[in-house]
Amino acid sequence: MLQPSPSSPPAPKPPAQRHNLVEGPIGKTLFLFALPVLGGNALQNLNGTVNAFWVSHSLGVEAVTAISNANIIMQLLLGTVFGISMAANIMIGQAYGARDMHTVKRVVGTATSFFVVLPVLVAIFGMIATPHILDAMRTPLDARADAIAYLRVIFAAMPFMYFFAYMQMAQRGGGDSTTPFYFMIVAVLLDSTLNPMLIRGLGPFPRMGIAGAATATLIGQGVSLLLLIVFLYRRQSHLMLRRHELRLLWPQGDILKALVLKGLPMGVQMIVLSVAAMMMISLVNHYGSMTTAAYGAASQVWTYVQMPAMAVSAAVSSMAAQNVGAQRWDRIGQIAGKGVGICLAVTGLVVLVIYGLGDTVLGLFLPPHSAALPIARHIDFVVLWAFVLFSVTFTLFGIVRSTGAVWAPLGVLVVSMWLIRVPFAMLLRPHFGAEAIWWSFPLGTITSAALAALYYLYGGWRALRFSGPVRVVAAEQTESAGA
Repeated sequence: MLQPSPSSPPAPKPPAQRHNLVEGPIGKTLFLFALPVLGGNALQNLNGTVNAFWVSHSLGVEAVTAISNANIIMQLLLGTVFGISMAANIMIGQAYGARDMHTVKRVVGTATSFFVVLPVLVAIFGMIATPHILDAMRTPLDARADAIAYLRVIFAAMPFMYFFAYMQMAQRGGGDSTTPFYFMIVAVLLDSTLNPMLIRGLGPFPRMGIAGAATATLIGQGVSLLLLIVFLYRRQSHLMLRRHELRLLWPQGDILKALVLKGLPMGVQMIVLSVAAMMMISLVNHYGSMTTAAYGAASQVWTYVQMPAMAVSAAVSSMAAQNVGAQRWDRIGQIAGKGVGICLAVTGLVVLVIYGLGDTVLGLFLPPHSAALPIARHIDFVVLWAFVLFSVTFTLFGIVRSTGAVWAPLGVLVVSMWLIRVPFAMLLRPHFGAEAIWWSFPLGTITSAALAALYYLYGGWRALRFSGPVRVVAAEQTESAGA
């Protein structure tokens, strides 16, 4: 169970949640909780689609290549924040499940300070290091200048993007996945509306080219974050600190230690994926801008395929964390089963629809009649189906990390990415060309799904504990089973 701080006052009753995650039907609750998360992911990817459309149709294939290279770096940087924000999500979820609002406030205070300082440091580093990072990725020379212009503005937007992501995670940990969705709508509307205006210089706006796409993102994220904070204070959210609680902004060692020790491996998971993606695109770059543009378009499609799994993974993680905090271990296995079933059904349906639509989907990311279209179509044919299996990996990772099991999922990704996918592509590319790159994706995906399932079934994640102020002990059923 969760152990409240020794100095904490009697815990007040938690506020009403959008969804009660520790009672009621699991399948329905999980589905309803995941829907806004899925909607938010869809909006983010739709926003990326709109950006790619305006960039490709306004600036050409070289700009698409620049965006493809820049997005890999952006995903890498967002991966660094994912782990800490997910650790905060789990700690808040466990505290909510245990009805310990004092610990919720302590986690929020320390995490808030962390997400104010870290993004500023990342932004400064990124704006200085951008050219060197792109050179290390072997970005094609005809796309390098555009990629630099785009990335430098994106780095300036990082503080807003980081804090917005943390605020969304904190809300979900408290059982509210709907409010973050509403403000994601605001961010996407601003971004997609300003995008063509800033790229092309429409109306009163200056013509900024590819930097305009990044500037639209900066404005959308910044305005939405400000509105979300104002809204939560007006609603008197328990996740917002009041004047007499501002002392909690001073980082507390036990919470900071738990955030870092548990968050770092989860962040590294995203970094492992992003660095592998950087390695893969560096291999693709050998074949020129046309193949890189095709790969970039196919990758955009893959983000849509992964959306259901990512949404369900986030939902099962929040739901499992609250049930762990409430000592409802009898529900954890049911959450896993329902989550995997939903993922397989929805992801499989999305894959079938995309296969059926063919070039219609790819045409959103590439100019009409582009020579890159048939290349992208072939890449999707080889890779797309394997994401159905990867949805299993996402979901099971969401379950096991709710108890603090963060190293095994990292190990699974290291094996599947760096011992299977990347070596397969590098070693066989001289013999099979780009085909080795495309087929390395299904091979790595099958490996990760198999290892994740084995760890869920036979690993020791149920006996692990979340260190720091939130300490989880097994439920009575688990203890008696081991006696």
